[in-house]
Amino acid sequence: MKEPEYEAVSKAKRQAESGNPEGAVKTLESYLETDPHNINARMQLAKTLVYDSKNVDAGIFQMDIALDIEPDNVEVMKALVTVLAKHKKNNKRASELYEKLVRISPDADLYNAYAIFLRIQKTDFKRSGEFYEKAISLNPKKPEYHQNYSVLLLNDLKDYEKAKAELEVLMRLDPGNASAKKNYDLLMKKKFDSNGNLKKKSLFRR
Repeated sequence: MKEPEYEAVSKAKRQAESGNPEGAVKTLESYLETDPHNINARMQLAKTLVYDSKNVDAGIFQMDIALDIEPDNVEVMKALVTVLAKHKKNNKRASELYEKLVRISPDADLYNAYAIFLRIQKTDFKRSGEFYEKAISLNPKKPEYHQNYSVLLLNDLKDYEKAKAELEVLMRLDPGNASAKKNYDLLMKKKFDSNGNLKKKSLFRR
């Protein structure tokens, strides 16, 4: 990192952390006037705007500039899609970014994040399940993935046998997870018989 960039970014971080996001924004904007193609400083400005100043649109604008400079910058795309995915009005663009990211830089956390987006914002439960499975295949020991997948299976896909399996894995990985134990006990009581077989008919209600 160049010294002027380091000084500007470090100063801005201190300003934001001390409750002065306006000062942080001014520091970074002043620096970017001298070095407009600096991705690191521009992304720090974007994050300050989004998370400290709560000026989401201005932060997105800065990320868009960063992408214009480096269209295939994975970290910029991940930061941008994280912000976009929170609002349905951005669904089209967020979908496009996720699809590009899973092609060029797939990883378990990205698959999990896309699965959450597909479930909540797109209500595409089938594809959501596919991406949870991709995440789990890459990192089978992360409880969060099994937790999220089990919720989808129970509430949306109604695949109780898979939900049972996911909850069993989750309880092994995270024995103190009270929610998983509660959901598992309710599932077994309502959907499975005393031999552990799925009942043909059930009065199970969510």
